[in-house]
Amino acid sequence: MSNEHTRERVVIAHTAGTAAEAMVIRSLLESAGIYSPGSGSSDPFPLREAPKGTHGVEIYVLESQAEEARKIIEEYQKTDDAARDSGHRSNG
Repeated sequence: MSNEHTRERVVIAHTAGTAAEAMVIRSLLESAGIYSPGSGSSDPFPLREAPKGTHGVEIYVLESQAEEARKIIEEYQKTDDAARDSGHRSNG
């Protein structure tokens, strides 16, 4: 991350339903050059799900990158939904 972003506000770009989904989204954002704090996990079991009753995993980005991050996340969700729909049709 460059020095110009060190004091920039961090905002929530998306709330993922699971820790696994959050990891995928953060990876997509990072591959697009968008910094997402919390991406580097020191958890030895990063795919562990949150206990029932919790509200998901928040994806944070720098405020200046939030709009682009949301576009990337929206495109990912459309692609993921389409893949799930075609899988249900071929299996049904």
